[in-house]
Amino acid sequence: MAKELKQLTKRADNYSQWYNDLVVKADLAEQAPVRGCMIIKPYGYAIWEKMQAELDKEFKKLGVKNAYFPLLIPKSFFAREAEHVKGFAKESAVVTHYRLKTSDDGKDIVVDPDAKLDEELIIRPTSETMIWHTYKNWIHSYRDLPLMCNQWCNVMRWEMRTRPFLRTSEFLWQEGHTAHATAEEAEAMAEKMLNVYADFVEKWMAVPVVRGVKSPTERFAGALNTYTIEAMMQDGKALQSGTSHFLGQNFAKSFDVTFLNKENKPEYVWATSWGVSTRLMGALIMTHSDDNGLVLPPHLAPIQVVIVPIYKKEEQLQQISEKLQPVIKELTDKGISVKYDDDDTKRPGFKFADYELRGVPVRLVLGARDLENGTIELMRRDTLEKESVPFDGIAGRVADLLDEIQNNMFDKALNFRKEHTYECSNYDEFKERIKDGGFFICPWDGTAETEAKIKEDTQATIRCIPFDLDQSNPGVDMVSGKPAVKKVVVARAY
Repeated sequence: MAKELKQLTKRADNYSQWYNDLVVKADLAEQAPVRGCMIIKPYGYAIWEKMQAELDKEFKKLGVKNAYFPLLIPKSFFAREAEHVKGFAKESAVVTHYRLKTSDDGKDIVVDPDAKLDEELIIRPTSETMIWHTYKNWIHSYRDLPLMCNQWCNVMRWEMRTRPFLRTSEFLWQEGHTAHATAEEAEAMAEKMLNVYADFVEKWMAVPVVRGVKSPTERFAGALNTYTIEAMMQDGKALQSGTSHFLGQNFAKSFDVTFLNKENKPEYVWATSWGVSTRLMGALIMTHSDDNGLVLPPHLAPIQVVIVPIYKKEEQLQQISEKLQPVIKELTDKGISVKYDDDDTKRPGFKFADYELRGVPVRLVLGARDLENGTIELMRRDTLEKESVPFDGIAGRVADLLDEIQNNMFDKALNFRKEHTYECSNYDEFKERIKDGGFFICPWDGTAETEAKIKEDTQATIRCIPFDLDQSNPGVDMVSGKPAVKKVVVARAY
């Protein structure tokens, strides 16, 4: 049975299938009856809850308050912001009727033709239109600003090609929407939120990211600027892991959201929106995991330490349990989640394989011989290293090891990204090397034509214009031969 648990497709054989296998076999999610949708299972949802709790805390530190807005949006709202509707039209699901009935022969359930809605409703792909319609009633004076709301919810985008967590027709996310008195305040908020996301992804998920701004072609529909964090997966592809948008006054003008300034004159407000989704689960899986299963950073692991007793008789189990109770209490008092698995219906080998598959960061094993020797077996999931260590002081040692694992996972991912990031200014070379993945730092002439040609020739896109690159001498565009205006990160992406 232990062997069966480990039968994942190897990453080197088929990375995509390895990912799909792991999502299912590690009990994170499974396919739903509706095409493109998924059921997030308790273990997967527990990871999402930890992400949600930490991000929610950071939002509230900035004065953001949670609210909830309707799932269904009148179609007329979308018509008010042309660029926005253009960006989401192909993915929008539409509700046209409000009632079903039994067919005349009594055999089927059919849509009642007499229950057609007067106005069709869009299942939200994002909530800008609904929220800005609402903000018109909430904002009157400069005293009402800034107005900063966030909602945790589900959205629907009717995707043609889906993959659990990375791209599904329905997914969970948070979307923040803020209104400000000045462009400077709104732009600063958009950048601030990007840094909140980047800090969370790096410190909690142990995933290094590149922070930058999107090219005009890659901006969010209706935005003046889109800021992004881009992470590198183990196959060298990029994953957009969070975005923040400076919306200017587009939505305020579309929905007539004005305020009286300090001079008692009406002005349109300035807006931002920002969000991360369950796509972060995909980033977590693909950045760290291996052919044995998940590798979870301790900060987000639902179970941080598992303890497995090895015994033959009930009397031995009792002795082992008594010995371990103070350790379990000490770890729990330190805020560490512990599972003591004395389930006698499963063999130790099965348990070991199962917890490796689920990515539990630390495993402790105590048997009769360990009781005699004053030792305990300790294994760390990130490196699979195993050793026999003194029992005394084990709780403190485990607490230190969890911090070490968290840091080691980040360093390993960062080193991988560094090793697969290249400077490139030769287009023929780029076209050949991009097949193997990686981030390419390339000079760009700033035109949409060049961007489109790269995508057409290689399926790669400009991921962002990084904040931390020296742009004083960007060089010559590798495609057009024209002087470059910026150096950009180019990669294939999910």
